[in-house]
Amino acid sequence: MTSLTHIAAQLAAEKKSAEVTDWAARIGWVVGLLLFIALVYWLMRQGWKWRGALQSGLPALPAAPERAGAARQVMTGRYHGSTTAGQWLDRIVAHGLGVRSRAELTLTDAGVEVVRPGASDFFIPQAALREARLDKGIAGKVLAEGGLLIVTWEHGGTLIDSGFRSDAAAEHGEWVTALNHLINTTEGAR
Repeated sequence: MTSLTHIAAQLAAEKKSAEVTDWAARIGWVVGLLLFIALVYWLMRQGWKWRGALQSGLPALPAAPERAGAARQVMTGRYHGSTTAGQWLDRIVAHGLGVRSRAELTLTDAGVEVVRPGASDFFIPQAALREARLDKGIAGKVLAEGGLLIVTWEHGGTLIDSGFRSDAAAEHGEWVTALNHLINTTEGAR
């Protein structure tokens, strides 16, 4: 019996609990992960700046004229960005066109005024409008078919598609009709 007690005591004395946390290794992994995230963020920022530099030939965005005329229609919603026309993944970032934001569109006889809190406002003159349609996607945003109002316009010799989504999606069809009517009226007068 003593030998059995002696063996149990000897086993209990030899057992050591494992170290609960290896703090040096844990801190090393956390620091490494934070450095990796910082590197990825820096690379993304450099890519955004590089894209803006490539598009620096695009002239400054026009401001709304003081006498733009009476508002025909007003839409509140979101501005999802602009791309080169027909290339829904080629985002334009120059002059703040790549910044997503809330937006208020106002259709007048002079064109479309885009007011964006927290981002640069811009104006699309009537003569620059080319087409309005419903689509399902623009760079970085894909919705159900017909979920985006796409306005095609010319700026500095470049055709641009700008994507908007109304707070009330039922307005999209009315906007397409009104914009295309304005474009067709303008083309007939040229």
